[in-house]
Amino acid sequence: MTTGEYERRDTVLVVDDEPDSLRFLADTLEGAGIRVLVAISGDAALDVLQHVEPDLILMDGVMPGRSGFETTACIKARPELAHVPVVFMTGLHDDEHVVRGFEVGGVDYLRKPVNVQELLARVRVHVGNARAIQAGAAGLDATGRLMMATDLQGGLLWCTPLAERAIARACPGWSRDAGALPDALREPVRKMLGRGAAQSGSVKVEQVDGTMELVVIAQYRGQEVLIRVNELNPKADIALLQQKLGLTDREAEVLLWTSYGKSNATISEVLAISPRTVQKHLERIYEKLGIETRAAAAAVAIKALGN
Repeated sequence: MTTGEYERRDTVLVVDDEPDSLRFLADTLEGAGIRVLVAISGDAALDVLQHVEPDLILMDGVMPGRSGFETTACIKARPELAHVPVVFMTGLHDDEHVVRGFEVGGVDYLRKPVNVQELLARVRVHVGNARAIQAGAAGLDATGRLMMATDLQGGLLWCTPLAERAIARACPGWSRDAGALPDALREPVRKMLGRGAAQSGSVKVEQVDGTMELVVIAQYRGQEVLIRVNELNPKADIALLQQKLGLTDREAEVLLWTSYGKSNATISEVLAISPRTVQKHLERIYEKLGIETRAAAAAVAIKALGN
């Protein structure tokens, strides 16, 4: 096996203070072609994670010193590691440990003694899910989307670089490395989700240079809420779209609200025109820009606005 082939293998960090259990897990995973890193304590795991980012972590919940639950809380507090799935291992009758594992950010659990086939199946599923989410975030950014995900309490899970820059513009001095949304956004998001708006809802936060709108797109994976970030400064943005894209004032208005993710019905209410008129403006916009879809129009607008 070449070095390149070795590096492309899935990597799992196994954290367990029991030598026999650690050996069994390592042998099983290595036998399935998975690269294995080991740590015999929570502190040792955190040290490993200073140097390597695994695809998944298998965590024993109860260990001497820093427990697996405490260790996972530390991991999830680090933005660069928050996306790494943690699967807890617990005793047959330790139901309270299962609950605690989910509370600190675990995605699943395995009962000890671990079943080999169940272990491998769960590892592959969660590694695949984590990679799909990362790819989705990268894809959203590549298409000019300002998106983020939070938990049901408004805690930041991830955001695209474009969304990160937008939030930083609204809240100077903030960065994703802080591991949480700035106070000006976190509390409004928490209140919005607390009203049961995890399936749909929006909140507007007034800023010095305009308004930031946070729109719930969907709730998925149980605790994650996907939110679109809109920077609303209609007057300036409309002028910029007219200048850069050669649109009329009304066409620029329609395109701007389309880029905010608004439907024709909503745009017609905002601009006090009929949905049919909105669609006619969109058709002329498509023709002028040489595009065919609403999504392409939104992407052109976002790029023109320099987000």
